[in-house]
Amino acid sequence: MNLELFKHVYFRLPRLIRIILTLLLAMLLFGVTIHLIEPQTFPTIFDGIWWAFVTGSTVGYGDYIPLTRLGRIIAILLILTGGGLITFYITVFAASIVQHERNLSDGKVAYKGNHHIILVGWNERTKILIDRTIQHSPKTEIVLIDQSLSYLSYQLYKIHFIHGDPTDDYYLQMANIQEASKVIITADNERDEKQADNHSILTTVAIRGNNKRIPIIVEILSTNQIDNAIRAGATTILRPNDFMSSLLYHEIFKNKSRPFESVLQLLASQQFRQYKLPEAYHYQPFIEVLYALQKTNHLLIGIIRDEKWILNPDKETILQPEDIVLTLISWD
Repeated sequence: MNLELFKHVYFRLPRLIRIILTLLLAMLLFGVTIHLIEPQTFPTIFDGIWWAFVTGSTVGYGDYIPLTRLGRIIAILLILTGGGLITFYITVFAASIVQHERNLSDGKVAYKGNHHIILVGWNERTKILIDRTIQHSPKTEIVLIDQSLSYLSYQLYKIHFIHGDPTDDYYLQMANIQEASKVIITADNERDEKQADNHSILTTVAIRGNNKRIPIIVEILSTNQIDNAIRAGATTILRPNDFMSSLLYHEIFKNKSRPFESVLQLLASQQFRQYKLPEAYHYQPFIEVLYALQKTNHLLIGIIRDEKWILNPDKETILQPEDIVLTLISWD
C-alpha cells in the first residue's frame, strides 16, 4: 500500500518537480553512503552530500576524494547516475521553459494576477485599445479571451492570451474573473449583427454569474438588443452603429469642418468625466461654473438633467443640485 501510495503521488507530480526530487534523493543517498564508508575522509553527512553534488555534476573540486576501493566504486556509480540525472534535469528544465512560452502563446495558461482588464474578442478595435492602454498606462495588465484566435505571440503582444469560449465558466476562471477590475466585450465581426449581439449578451450573463460587481462594457450592434444587454448585467453599452451613423451624417452635411478627425483627436488627448454637481456650484449660472472648473483644468461642456443630455446650454442656465456635469480633462 505504501509503495502504491508513493507511485500514486509521485507520478502525478509535474515532471520537473519529479526530477528535482529524484536528484535530491540520489545526492542524499550517495552522500550518506560515502560518509558511512569513509567517515574519516567525509567527517559529516553534509560533507558527503557536498561531494556527491560536486562529483555528480562533474565539477570535481577535489576537496574531498574517496580513498578506499569501495568508496571509488561508489564514486563511479555516482558519476554515471548523477551526470545522467543532472543532464536530464537541465534538458527537461529548458524544454519546460520553451513549452511554457508556447502554452502562453497558445492561450493554455491560467492568469494568476489581479486588478487586470479582461478583453473579450480579438479584432482591430481590441488591437487599438491594447496599444492605447499600454501607451497611457503601461503597468495595466490585460487578459484577452478569444475562441477564434488559436495563437498569439507572447513576445509581440504584451498581454495574457486565453484561447477559449468566453461564455464557458472554465475559461472565465482561467482569466481570474473574480479578481479582474473591468471587462470589455466587443462584437464578433465573423457573425451577423443578431448573432453577435446574442453572443455578447450570453457572455455578459456568464461573466455576471462569476462576478456580481465587476463593471462590464458591452458593444451592442442592434438597438433592440440594448435592453437585453442591460438585463443580462451590462454596466455600459457601446453603440458603434449609432456613433458611426452620426459621424457619417456630419461628414455629409459638414460646413468646412472635419468631424471625424476632430473626434479622434479629442478622444486621443482628452477623457470625458461626469459627476454630480459639487455643492459649491448649486444654483450657479452655467457660465460661472464653467470658469470655475477651468481653473482645475476641467472643461465644462454640458449637464445631464432628468436623464436628458444638455450640451452647450445657454450661459445663464442655472445648475440644479441633482444635475450631473459633463467635463473634459486631459489624460495626463
